Amino acid sequence: MARYNGPDCRFCRAEKTKLFLKGNKCLTDKCPLEKRGYAPGEHGRARKRVLGYSLQLREKQKIKRYYGMSEEQFRLFFERAERQKGITGENLLSMLERRLDNAVFLMGMSLSRAHARQLIAHGHFYVNDHKVDIASFLLKPGDVVAFKERSVKKEDIKAVIEANKSKHVPAWLEPDWESFKGRVVSMPSRQDVTIPVEEHLIVELYSK
Repeated sequence: MARYNGPDCRFCRAEKTKLFLKGNKCLTDKCPLEKRGYAPGEHGRARKRVLGYSLQLREKQKIKRYYGMSEEQFRLFFERAERQKGITGENLLSMLERRLDNAVFLMGMSLSRAHARQLIAHGHFYVNDHKVDIASFLLKPGDVVAFKERSVKKEDIKAVIEANKSKHVPAWLEPDWESFKGRVVSMPSRQDVTIPVEEHLIVELYSK
């Protein structure tokens, strides 16, 4: 499968919203979206009407890129959400929020979601005292995410934790930076999803 190796900030400009693919850089004046708030490419400045299928597709692409997922993986998550009881769109967002890489980033244990996926793949994390190296692992209330003992001795990891101690963490997560761990307190609610998304458009897209 082809893998995109270009600049991540092009995605933010394409979706015209910050996807926080570069972590703290997205909060500074260096963010390309602040300097060039239009889509990339030769015709990026042109005004385009986004309606119907295009609107649904853009919403799906935005949320897929926000969580750093492939098309196939995102489709599998949607199908799982569709089989669950309740509202499909909210089920999908709850599952995406509970991904291990997303929780690690939200708790301030990584610089970005991409950085979180790298740390997880390299075996730096344990969930309930069991090593987990799958970024899409779904957490549930009561789960404890912790750096493995050898990892906390690394200066770069210490620096990440120190830099993120003042970071706002959603109420469904409870970080313990002194112990290099965090706990899932409850299921994330719809209000915990900070990126502006109309999930019903994604449901409509996949329901065709």
